[in-house]
Amino acid sequence: MLKKSLSVAAISVLVSGCGGSGGSDEEVVRASINAGQDVTVIEKNEFTLKAMASPTGGTFNWQVTSGPSIDGFPQTGEELTVTAPDVKGDSTAVLKVDYLSPSGELVSDTLNVNITSNNQLPVAKVTQTGPATLPSKYLDTVVLSAVDSTDPDDNGQVVGYKWELISGPSNIVVEDSGSMTLSFVHPLLADTQTAVWRLTVTDDEGGSTTTDFSVALAKNDKVVLANAGEDQEVLEFDTVTLDASKSVTVDGQYTCTWQQSSAGDAIALADSSACKTTFQAPDKDGKTFATFKVTVTDSANRSGDDEVRIDILPKPLSKLNDSGSSACYNNSEKINCANTEFPRQDAELGRDSVAALISKEGSGDLAFDFTKLDADGKELSNDASSFSCVRDNITGLVWEVKEATAGTLPNTSTRNAQNHYTWALNPEGTEFIGSEYPVINPAPCPHISDTYRCGVQAFINRVNSESGGYCGGNTWRLPSYTELMSIADFGRVGVHVLDPAFFPNMPAPSLQGHLYYWTSQTAVGGTNGVDANLTRAYVVDMETGNDIPRAKAQTAYVRLVRGDSNEN
Repeated sequence: MLKKSLSVAAISVLVSGCGGSGGSDEEVVRASINAGQDVTVIEKNEFTLKAMASPTGGTFNWQVTSGPSIDGFPQTGEELTVTAPDVKGDSTAVLKVDYLSPSGELVSDTLNVNITSNNQLPVAKVTQTGPATLPSKYLDTVVLSAVDSTDPDDNGQVVGYKWELISGPSNIVVEDSGSMTLSFVHPLLADTQTAVWRLTVTDDEGGSTTTDFSVALAKNDKVVLANAGEDQEVLEFDTVTLDASKSVTVDGQYTCTWQQSSAGDAIALADSSACKTTFQAPDKDGKTFATFKVTVTDSANRSGDDEVRIDILPKPLSKLNDSGSSACYNNSEKINCANTEFPRQDAELGRDSVAALISKEGSGDLAFDFTKLDADGKELSNDASSFSCVRDNITGLVWEVKEATAGTLPNTSTRNAQNHYTWALNPEGTEFIGSEYPVINPAPCPHISDTYRCGVQAFINRVNSESGGYCGGNTWRLPSYTELMSIADFGRVGVHVLDPAFFPNMPAPSLQGHLYYWTSQTAVGGTNGVDANLTRAYVVDMETGNDIPRAKAQTAYVRLVRGDSNEN
């Protein structure tokens, strides 16, 4: 830079007096300072500062006004020996010198010290820290560390690491190649190989150094590792997935072939040549199992086998029928059963959801399984048009089949579809309704010659008194609420919820204005709080499937049942 220095100014002043009496000269000297020429120096080297000032005899004071700091400053002296600071890059320090003259005048000057960085490159060093036993083998975790890499600069440090695979197996997988530590899993190898890694370390001044490090990798005895997946426990009718996609080969390429290795009924796979395939667990009466072997073949036609066991358990289906619904719904319309906002509906979880897979003794819609019986209780064919009773093969209950509506009450047959009764149950058949309150005899009544009038028990007694037993039995009774609901098919769209193929001859709703059928359940709640006299019992409305508490003194239809009660 061009230096500006202060110079000595000599000013002569001539003072003349009047009258020519003579005069005197007075010289005024001003102070000046020159810091010297700018300096260029390599970091950590010495250089000299020398200032020139006039008049002599004053004091010098040096300080750094900008740029990197320099040890020892501020300091005094006309001439100084200074050591350039250690810098991370080329830098400039601006030094200022103040000079105080003997007369007390203060003058200043500056100079630039241009400091050239002299970075020492870092030292790259690699150490293998894992596994504990060398050489490594398949599935060992190999760990390489650059922790011993250093920067020789006094205030330097290593700030960057980069690992590169220069040569070696192509199936090495590394998740992070920019950290102080590198780790990878020893791959599957058919031959012993060496992996050469190149480490590049970078210091905080941008300098970098590389070094190479070799890792010995041992071969594996088996080069095709078939994996048929974990053993499974499933339920009959489940969709089971067989998955060999975790098998391992040297180059990652392979094909799969599945076959059933256990004895017993053959199970059909969706695709026996796919590494991931499925099958439908078969209908089983008890716990059983099946085993499947997968053969995995690599691109070099080398192969390996593995086997998986599938335990198959009976599906815990209720011993009651399902609802008969084959579709899922939201609050207003049909939806896909996979909808997560309205989950776990009958159509996707219940017996009906696997109806196509269930073996039946008889027939019926979805999972319903009914067998038609004649008047002696003998089984009939599924297509029989004339039958007296129906056995539910799910619950084991036998149900009365009504005779067609004919005649006019009270001149009707015993099991005529239009017959209706008050709720009255006791072994003697007397007309007590929950307490000791007799029922007013409604008229007209079926079979009016009975002394028991129109009570349910009278009807039960009449059926059970038949010679030989109706449909082979004389233990007919009024069904419970759960039993009666078990034959309701809510998937039906029509005038009632009973399948007419097995429960024909339903009375016309117009006869009584309803299709209410009595259950044996007394309704505890009354219209005005608790009904202390228990004068109501539940009926099931066969038009809708709803249940309704009805006064026992009123009449409703009856469908008798026989067999052990099972409400699980």
